[in-house]
Amino acid sequence: MKKLPPAKRNQLIMVVSATLVTVAVIYFFLISPQQDKNKQLAAKIHDRQDKLQAIRNTIKDTESITTTLADLTLQLNRAEQDVASGDVNAWTYDTIRRFKAAYHVEIPSIQQPTIQEVDLLSGFPYRQAKVNITGTAYYHELGKFIADFENNFPHMRICNLILEPASQAPGAERLSFRLDIIALVKPNS
Repeated sequence: MKKLPPAKRNQLIMVVSATLVTVAVIYFFLISPQQDKNKQLAAKIHDRQDKLQAIRNTIKDTESITTTLADLTLQLNRAEQDVASGDVNAWTYDTIRRFKAAYHVEIPSIQQPTIQEVDLLSGFPYRQAKVNITGTAYYHELGKFIADFENNFPHMRICNLILEPASQAPGAERLSFRLDIIALVKPNS
């Protein structure tokens, strides 16, 4: 540069300066905004690819989900086998009659069930039938009957058990009892 005449050197400096300014203007006004748009597009593409992968995973898992749903439906159907359905009066009478056959418990009176909303849990999808039964039995037979009844029917419970001597005769060992049986009722019945 020292060998160049001052006019040429000034022209060269002007050309280099103009070139640098032009490159800077092109970078800041054209290239930089395009790079920002490219970054935004890359982020959108990444998000969409993540969503697409999630959809693909869901599609891939549909068979597993369908199998799980079928298993859970089968378990629910098995669990609902002892839930009252259809004619609740006939179902109640028949269930108690068949169950008491194996025990020395006399149940001469089975009242009509009253069907109402479940009072234990609000918003429960089932209804409940409450049945009052009375009868007589020996103490141990009644205990076996109640224990086996509650073990065999997990969707029923015995409430309000009242025990009294069956007769006023001295030495009488039989007890007279009254109890309520509360059973779940399927909502579609």
